Amino acid sequence: MAMSGTYVTDVPLKGSAEKHYKRWRSENHLAPDAIGHLIQGVTVHEGDWDSHGTIKIWNYTRDGKEEVLKERIEIDDENMAVTINGLDGHVMELLKVYVTTFHFIPEFEDGCVCKITMIWEKRTEDSPEPIEFMKFVEKMIADMDDHILQNQE
Repeated sequence: MAMSGTYVTDVPLKGSAEKHYKRWRSENHLAPDAIGHLIQGVTVHEGDWDSHGTIKIWNYTRDGKEEVLKERIEIDDENMAVTINGLDGHVMELLKVYVTTFHFIPEFEDGCVCKITMIWEKRTEDSPEPIEFMKFVEKMIADMDDHILQNQE
């Protein structure tokens, strides 16, 4: 079993790349209203909603369990990409490295693709590979699409 790895997947979305990027870049506070079945809260720990390097704390439910992630965000406006660097929380109990990038790529008339790249390194050889975290992130991105489509002007 690998000690580290990279998962990559594409999630097709009907909403525009710009709207999705904006939501994950600076509108995280809307996540509990949009996908409350997955995300119950997002708070700024250090910085503000709209800045590179901001540290946020996410309260979420994965596989029926309440979990927390403290992360630092990196913003790439030119490429419409947001990178989350795990600092603390449940995922970091299993992993030494947890870095997930959402790259929103305009694909067709109004839609886009979110290329999700997750780079990880396990804390111990006995820790499971984080495929369940990848599935959770995919669901988060896909479920947010419904909310974005409902709220398009």
